[in-house]
Amino acid sequence: MTTSVEQLWRDESKRRRRLVKWMMIIGGLILFFLVAGWAVITQPLWSNPPPDGSTPAISSSRLQDHVHYLSVVCAPRDHEHLDNLNRAAAYLRQQFDNAQGITSEQAYEVNGRRYQNVIALFGPDTQERIVVGAHYDAAFEYPAADDNASGVAGLIELAGLLQNAPLPMRVELVAYTLEEPPYFRSKFMGSAVHANALKEQAAAVRLMFSIEMIGYYSDAPNSQKFPTALLSPFYPSRGNFLAIVGKFGQGSWVRRVKRAMRGASSLPVYSINAPEFVPGIDFSDHLNYWQAGYEALMITDTSFYRNHHYHTAKDTPETLDYQRMAMAVQAIYAAVLAVSQ
Repeated sequence: MTTSVEQLWRDESKRRRRLVKWMMIIGGLILFFLVAGWAVITQPLWSNPPPDGSTPAISSSRLQDHVHYLSVVCAPRDHEHLDNLNRAAAYLRQQFDNAQGITSEQAYEVNGRRYQNVIALFGPDTQERIVVGAHYDAAFEYPAADDNASGVAGLIELAGLLQNAPLPMRVELVAYTLEEPPYFRSKFMGSAVHANALKEQAAAVRLMFSIEMIGYYSDAPNSQKFPTALLSPFYPSRGNFLAIVGKFGQGSWVRRVKRAMRGASSLPVYSINAPEFVPGIDFSDHLNYWQAGYEALMITDTSFYRNHHYHTAKDTPETLDYQRMAMAVQAIYAAVLAVSQ
């Protein structure tokens, strides 16, 4: 009887050890996949260089002036108000000329109306190029200060920095029209026209940057929202950072860009690589470069996941943080230089 009890005890002990072993294996696998998923999605940097102060400063007051002109003087600038779109385009052309860019217009017709992208070229005429773009049209009849006068203001100030930059290759700045509804995801988007023209020319694009809303920041707790609650453990709950958005397979580009951006200013920079079906991942001009077969990333303040004025009459110039917007432009400039090397 004693022997039988001892045997049962030994068998039970073995069973428990096997159970503990399998629980540890399963737990380890779950932890591995969680860490792997975190690494794939967020592209962490194992070394994070502090800002070295070498990036030229950006004038926050000039950024504010650009945003005011586009969102007040040129308002409304939706597809129905062609005179205001042309006024904005002329302003952009003048600003690019002031930065001594090689400027041009890429005009096309939609329903009998003439729309135009405004282009400025910097650096030597190399076969390969970097494209940096932002749309200057607005949704409906709203001021659209953050969406996307902020991005266009950043593009203008970036032109001023590139004027004196030691560029080893061509950098093409493009201000797009017709990004907003009703033409979003259509062949009439200015970025679709530009990307397809590059593809037809067999142009080599090393990387495209889409600057989409870079002016709204908040230090309030829980001011940052996400496409899914599963992402919230990976990012700050305060909307006080700039985001780099890419799709799966672009991890090396994202890390390279993020390293350069974090080294340019004290503005926090985070990133996400996710499938295109995640809401917001392809919600801007970079999607047309993906469709044309080019590498492209979006730089953003996360749009409607933070700015509750998105696509409303309250998206006005006074709601933006021009000091942090200036740091965002510094970061973009550093990224362009890093990618051009």
